[in-house]
Amino acid sequence: MSKAAIFVPCYFGSIDQWIAIFKYDEILFEAAEHYQKQSFRNRQEIYSSNAKLKLSIPIKHVPGRKNTHQVLRDVKIENEFNWQKEHFKSLQIAYQTTPFFEFFEDEIQSLYQSKYTYLIDFNLACFHVLRDLIDLPISYETTNSYIADSNHYKDYRYLANAKRAYDCPLDQYNQVFMEKHGFIKNLSILDLIFNLGNETTAYLNRHAKKQFEHL
Repeated sequence: MSKAAIFVPCYFGSIDQWIAIFKYDEILFEAAEHYQKQSFRNRQEIYSSNAKLKLSIPIKHVPGRKNTHQVLRDVKIENEFNWQKEHFKSLQIAYQTTPFFEFFEDEIQSLYQSKYTYLIDFNLACFHVLRDLIDLPISYETTNSYIADSNHYKDYRYLANAKRAYDCPLDQYNQVFMEKHGFIKNLSILDLIFNLGNETTAYLNRHAKKQFEHL
């Protein structure tokens, strides 16, 4: 019997995280870890006309404490900034000429039209929408306390680290600005969805099968 898998809920999440998720019918989301800045917890990376573009959700600072001392489920979004409008506008500019942007635009835009107090709630809402878009029948639970001993879990929490070394091969697919900047691997899952559409499921499934030993 395979181990249960544990992940960190991310801002849409990277392609390799979704490849790993694709292997399971049920997963566990870590909600009780200490928040780590400059990670995919509040960042996604997309392909813009100037190559890779980082979109980061602003986090509300807790007076007298560092953000990294906050538990993830307690981290609040700083909604004084109009980050939702800016992020969706960036997605529109980057992907409006992709083959499938118009098919998924409304569902993605809906995420940017509601205010979320907590980062984890927004990230889980992103997961719900993406799960429906790629027709992935998977359920999840969130942790109540931090799981330090991962002996009983396949631990994928490291996939939330934006600065980690990346050596998992990915098949190239057409990206809008490839002729200008070449293929950029392992961007936000949105890059895959907007470029491949319904073929996203087959792409993830193919890589989940052949890269099981890498993730």
